[in-house]
Amino acid sequence: MKNAAYHISFIGAGNVAWHLAPALENVGHFVNEVYTPDGKSAKKLVGNLYNAKIKDSLDFSDSLSQIFILAVPDDAIQGIAQEIKLPEQSLMVHTSGSKGLDVLEYSSAAATGVFYPLQTFSKSKKLDFERVPFLLESENKEALKILNSLAKSLSKNVKIVSTAQRKQMHLAAVFACNFTNHMMSISEKIMENAQLDFSLLHPLVLETIEKALKHSPKSVQTGPAKRGDLETLDKHMEMLQSDENVQEIYRLISQHILDNQ
Repeated sequence: MKNAAYHISFIGAGNVAWHLAPALENVGHFVNEVYTPDGKSAKKLVGNLYNAKIKDSLDFSDSLSQIFILAVPDDAIQGIAQEIKLPEQSLMVHTSGSKGLDVLEYSSAAATGVFYPLQTFSKSKKLDFERVPFLLESENKEALKILNSLAKSLSKNVKIVSTAQRKQMHLAAVFACNFTNHMMSISEKIMENAQLDFSLLHPLVLETIEKALKHSPKSVQTGPAKRGDLETLDKHMEMLQSDENVQEIYRLISQHILDNQ
């Protein structure tokens, strides 16, 4: 491995840690410890690692690790950062897309940073980390070099961004990923109500995503709102009368497309 090998501890064993910890080991780094409050999920993650141990407290003062990764829910980051005890010269990072560096400012770490993999994580779906963008941030130049080295050992797509940029990207990701998936769940329900298989829409969905990624999404927009087909829009609104919430979603999005021709 061209990059340096680091000793790392994980606080948290959710979806991000489940993928990230083994991936780091697979490229030559060492995961020494995993901590979770109840120890159960830590035990499961440790079972997928080489020599990692379960840590039963947030006292890491005697740890051999250099990097401490907080892979925990956003609302838990600040509290854990203030409570955790770290060795001297330690670097602590969080993996959140929407939290700034300030949530780590009262920690005992010598340096802090952000190590954000821009991807959706599910334990059942294996990831190719070479294609996952990593967004990095730190006010400490040496820490940033370490994070850059760590990220580049995993991915070919590494960017140093500000907190403001990362928050904007996280917002954009919610629209591109989370909202898109929710739209498909609504579509799936409509198909089910019509006693049709959602798989019939798979080729259409794939073609839409491929075109949006190859071109500007706005330039390949299609559909009744794009065409200004008010008659079809009205018919669809009538068809959605039994679900006012979905009807309102349809109205708002269609109007937004009409207004942004």
